[in-house]
Amino acid sequence: MYNTLKKHNGQVYTGMKIGASHYWNYSDSKWYEIKKAPDRWQIKFNAIKTRAHSAPMNTGAGIKTQFHWYIIADQIATKLDANSYMTSMKGVKFKVGHKRPYWRTFSYEYPNQIGYKERIINILEDAIRRLKAEKGYYPLPYNI
Repeated sequence: MYNTLKKHNGQVYTGMKIGASHYWNYSDSKWYEIKKAPDRWQIKFNAIKTRAHSAPMNTGAGIKTQFHWYIIADQIATKLDANSYMTSMKGVKFKVGHKRPYWRTFSYEYPNQIGYKERIINILEDAIRRLKAEKGYYPLPYNI
């Protein structure tokens, strides 16, 4: 069951089981970017994603639940013609927090929780540690 407490490597969690997967379709999406430096862009992406296959009955998060993710990704954009690019992204996403419909704020803003900034710092420090430990070149510090 989705909300049943589960354990993985000593960490208690709820949600989808480790090893399970989803396949999503994105339609009506918008990608907006602004060049901020010679090699840095600020991006914004909005889309509605829908399951490629229907969810089993009585599974998943409640309607209007929000999830806050932090994504580290490689993007390869291949120019197809004067106005089109094929975009391919591969990366990892980390759950930063969630907000149930009846909560006033995200989970990381409640007392006795690790705050947003500290969570992001932990994610990035772990990514750097993993990348430094790898032999050779890997686009990301995680095997996906």
